[in-house]
Amino acid sequence: MASKCAPTAYIAASWKHEHAVKMMTDLLREIGVEVRSFVENGYKEHSGAVFEPDGKKMDFDEWVLTDKGTRSFEFDVNGATTSDFVLYIGPSGTDAWAEVGAAWSAGVPVLGLWAKGEPAGLMRLMMMAWYTDHRQMLRHIKAVFVVRP
Repeated sequence: MASKCAPTAYIAASWKHEHAVKMMTDLLREIGVEVRSFVENGYKEHSGAVFEPDGKKMDFDEWVLTDKGTRSFEFDVNGATTSDFVLYIGPSGTDAWAEVGAAWSAGVPVLGLWAKGEPAGLMRLMMMAWYTDHRQMLRHIKAVFVVRP
């Protein structure tokens, strides 16, 4: 699936993994992958609220129905369904698993970073591969998706 252009990746994960998403984004960019980051695009969700870039707090259920909620949804779905691969960081919730399902159904390979507490049942078969070590995952990404001139 590698091409002459930089491969693209979307990271499907819970906001509770924000730090890990930022670290993986940096590591992927270091090896030449373009990352479509929901963290860089989005709004922080905590306890049923959303914190907008200007710091304004809004009820999450209200925010979902706004234009910003729709744009964020579209960014996430497009990232998951049009990237060269999706990286799932577990355990994550229903939104991340919905992105995994969307990617899988669009034919986008999904790589999973397994962690204790991962609730995945039968749908774990959507993963091209599971890893317990991010370094091993990065080696696979470099070998399969990143082409060096």
